[in-house]
Amino acid sequence: MEKQNSIFKTAIVGIVAGLIGGGASYVALDQINNANYNNNAQTSISSSSAKTSKNSARNSGAMTPAYNSVRGAVVSVINMKRQDTRSNSLFDIFGDDNPNKDKGKLQTYSEGSGVIYTKSGNKGYIVTNNHVVSGSDKVQVMLSNGKTVNARIVGTDATTDLAVLSIDASYATQIAEFGDSKSLQAGQTVIAVGSPLGSEYASTVTQGIISAPARSITTSSANQQTVIQTDAAINPGNSGGALVNSAGQVIGINSMKLSQSGDGTSVEGMGFAIPSNEVVTIVNQLVKKGKIVRPQLGVKVIALQGMPASYRKQLNIKSNLKDGIYIAEVTKRGAASVAGIKVGDVIIKVDNQSISDVASLHSILYNHKVGDRVSVTINRNGNEMKLNIKLQAN
Repeated sequence: MEKQNSIFKTAIVGIVAGLIGGGASYVALDQINNANYNNNAQTSISSSSAKTSKNSARNSGAMTPAYNSVRGAVVSVINMKRQDTRSNSLFDIFGDDNPNKDKGKLQTYSEGSGVIYTKSGNKGYIVTNNHVVSGSDKVQVMLSNGKTVNARIVGTDATTDLAVLSIDASYATQIAEFGDSKSLQAGQTVIAVGSPLGSEYASTVTQGIISAPARSITTSSANQQTVIQTDAAINPGNSGGALVNSAGQVIGINSMKLSQSGDGTSVEGMGFAIPSNEVVTIVNQLVKKGKIVRPQLGVKVIALQGMPASYRKQLNIKSNLKDGIYIAEVTKRGAASVAGIKVGDVIIKVDNQSISDVASLHSILYNHKVGDRVSVTINRNGNEMKLNIKLQAN
């Protein structure tokens, strides 16, 4: 009975759904081990006793300065919920509310990560994932020095899975700087900083590369999103933490990992982060309004950039364009439908700015208000058309 009434602490991470698995090749480990053994066997040992060099390089880690630039700004975010103290009683039998049902003790329900990104007045602001704080009765933040303080939810957005918290400005002793996620390149070295498995492993850093700077995925909530793909280890609890470039700038907020493909195949090294350019747009609106009122076109889209030919065929995409946003669905009586956009069209420019991924489209649209008109250039069957579209509310 005690287990049924208790709340268990978990470290959480978003999971990507609906992706298609594929094959993989590998080199046998015994071949690698044999090669290493043969190489080592040729190395002569100059001394019979082991020694530690007095000239060890303290800063041999190339990404150590980058880690130090953000370490103090990355925090653990603690989602607390009240334990339900209700039991079988007259209140339950007759369907009345138990007056003690909301007086349960607050307990840690889950833990994630967050990044202190600015300080204004008497407040320090932290960006994290919406799913890290969702359903909480109270939120606390454990700072890099181990001190735990109360935090307030400023605003949340389930669509982008972002949330903003505030703490007393005196606790914001280090501020992280956002970099330009549009400048990312595949193969670029990055580190992920956060609290895998919760605050017990706070300030953990893992290293990897940018696997894809702008990957279009379908999330578990069926939203199409452009994210950064990385092979830096992202584990439960890393959600809301920082993906950092070699300059020590935050270029993404870690949000999801792919643990298995659609056919059940287990996969490793596939983590995803929300691009910093989109993060900046969203958090500024959350601080200002507490929520996101989105102007929208009324379409479901897919980014063509980097999409394999086999996937294009599967989705019945007939366009030969390498870049642009493919229109997969048009909402009836929506802004795009009224303007004449059709399924199969490809958006290549908005407000005369080239569009290559969903994040770019969002960034431009979210700088407008509902009712604004935007110029949208589309490619239809190889011909370019410019349409004037009046944005509607989401």
